[in-house]
Amino acid sequence: MNNFLITPIEFLKGVGPQRADLLKAEIGVYTFQGLLEYYPFRYVDRSEFQQVSNLAEHEGFAQLKGRIIGVMETGVGRSKRLTAKFQDDTGIIDLVWFKGARWIKSSLEANKDLMIYGRPKLFNGKWNIPHPEISDLNMNDLGGFQAVYSSTEKLTSRGLNSKGISKLVKVLLSDLNQPLEDLLSEKIRKEHRLINRTKAVELIHLPVNEQEAQQARFRLKFEELFFLQMELLVRKKITLNKSIGYVMSEVGDKFNSFYNDHLPFDLTGAQKRVLKEIRNDMRTGHHMNRLLQGDVGSGKTLVALLSMLLGIDNGFQGAIMAPTEILAIQHFESISQYMKPLNVEVALLTGSTKKKNRTVLHEKLLNGEIGILIGTHALLEDPVVFKNLGIVIIDEQHRFGVKQRARMWKKNKLPPHILIMTATPIPRTLAMTFYGDLDVSVIDELPPGRKPITTTHRLEASRLRVFGFIKEEVAKGRQVYIVYPLINESETLDFNNLMDGFEAITRSFPLPDYNVSIVHGKMKPADKEFEMNRFVKGETQIMVATTVIEVGVNVPNASVMIIESAERFGLSQLHQLRGRVGRGAEKSYCILMTGNKLGKESMKRMETMVRTNDGFEIAEVDLQIRGAGDLMGTQQSGELDLKIANLASDGQLVVLARDAAKKILMDDPSIEKVENSAIRTKLSAMLRSRPNWGNIS
Repeated sequence: MNNFLITPIEFLKGVGPQRADLLKAEIGVYTFQGLLEYYPFRYVDRSEFQQVSNLAEHEGFAQLKGRIIGVMETGVGRSKRLTAKFQDDTGIIDLVWFKGARWIKSSLEANKDLMIYGRPKLFNGKWNIPHPEISDLNMNDLGGFQAVYSSTEKLTSRGLNSKGISKLVKVLLSDLNQPLEDLLSEKIRKEHRLINRTKAVELIHLPVNEQEAQQARFRLKFEELFFLQMELLVRKKITLNKSIGYVMSEVGDKFNSFYNDHLPFDLTGAQKRVLKEIRNDMRTGHHMNRLLQGDVGSGKTLVALLSMLLGIDNGFQGAIMAPTEILAIQHFESISQYMKPLNVEVALLTGSTKKKNRTVLHEKLLNGEIGILIGTHALLEDPVVFKNLGIVIIDEQHRFGVKQRARMWKKNKLPPHILIMTATPIPRTLAMTFYGDLDVSVIDELPPGRKPITTTHRLEASRLRVFGFIKEEVAKGRQVYIVYPLINESETLDFNNLMDGFEAITRSFPLPDYNVSIVHGKMKPADKEFEMNRFVKGETQIMVATTVIEVGVNVPNASVMIIESAERFGLSQLHQLRGRVGRGAEKSYCILMTGNKLGKESMKRMETMVRTNDGFEIAEVDLQIRGAGDLMGTQQSGELDLKIANLASDGQLVVLARDAAKKILMDDPSIEKVENSAIRTKLSAMLRSRPNWGNIS
């Protein structure tokens, strides 16, 4: 690396020790290279001005020139705000700050010529500009196209707002004493029409126009995503070369008998494709590590069962680990029925299994009488010893910790094949990135005959109509879920909403005609299981619950899902909740109840749910709304450390970068060619510095 680039940031002209400490603490800039890689998040044309009178016609950010004619503070505590009246030749607009009122107020001067830059918002019929940038009206500063950098309150107080950071970057670029090393070969640059790295870094900070900025962004995003995908592909290759797994090449009597004579329905094309992928994995001699994602009701469990039968035909046992006891019981009941004609013994092990039954189960498991063991975390206990465990199915893998899942690996001499199932659809770009070093299978087709769930959005004014609809469905013998957004079990307000809802339901649906269950996270586990089982058995017609029923309840007779305060749920969670109905032969419904005032994002979520039942389409919209970090979890996304690329908006570029990485590895598997030497050096450093966070099993 160029020694100039690793120079500590305090040695840059204009920084010094105090500013350096702030740059390190606030935005993680420690070196000259760190500042070069602190990219602007947008650009503005500062040569144009708007007028207060035409803001209603102006979209996006606006730049005004005028003066502040008055300042006032209102509210207390969290509702405290600072408002300044800003006037130009055409009118007056409020400038509003919700944070940092004290130091902002001290910096505002009345009746001084100023430039204001920000995004106008309409509130209560009046335009205002929240948290605008303010600078002196100096016509010499109007350089046209300018980069805008993210800053913080503390940095701004030390003169390092966007403009201050831009000045430091200009000093650094002028001090660069040699071209930056280009990490991408000339061949890659030509093939993808990429400018060189030195030019890209210059243009990302100092473009003359949008076209130059776009050239720089494309080059730097491509490079970032290319190395991310290279790392994942190389990790996958290393894992494959090291992993020795049991060979299961036989497709025997159990599999063929079930497939040909006992399938409850014909497999879809997607199920057949995924099953073929799993069969290929299990006969290679490498350890299978596959993620199986499919929408609610897509038939993942049947694929998992057929995979275990492949293991049984080759002399191995199979296991399914489920996150809840009720889900484990449901797997046990359905799979036991399927296996009766084949004389495959299926056993259930949960925290509720009695000691004397455990003793018998442990013996039968050890001598190989049990072909399939289904259970919860209890499967991880030391006394649970298999004769020859060959394949493990982990249902809803995100419910189990990595260490917990890893304990299943030690249940045989070699790690058993692992198939992880999730009913949460993951957008393709995220699957390629977060699970890029795993094999990913997707069931993107529902079994024939499944009726789509009709979803409607209703406001509070329609509640009596909704209650009337519930009565109609219950009169037909159906069951109903009513779910409240108890996001955090300690939130008293949410808990009260749930209890108020329960009381309203019991008043509107009195005994003996209606029986109502209630389930929430504050209940004892045994009480929760009892109430859930009452609903599963049909002893209650209505279940009032929190999201504890999101995963693991299969009640084919339930035909209505009502989601209260639906605007407080994310799209993925709404879709999961909706998947609790539509499991039987009858027409099913999902009703989204919300308040009258919805924000833009909330409205988009409601419209998306009403428009489509496709979980993968919903996941893509969710990605656009929430971004990759929220969707996959901040801890996991933080490991990516992306400086310029955005998985939510750069999906096509992710695919392009992955294809380029694959092409390099096909042409130069060991990355030994001279033209790829910079790639090899960078990749080696990445592999040393980062844990294998993509390995989720």
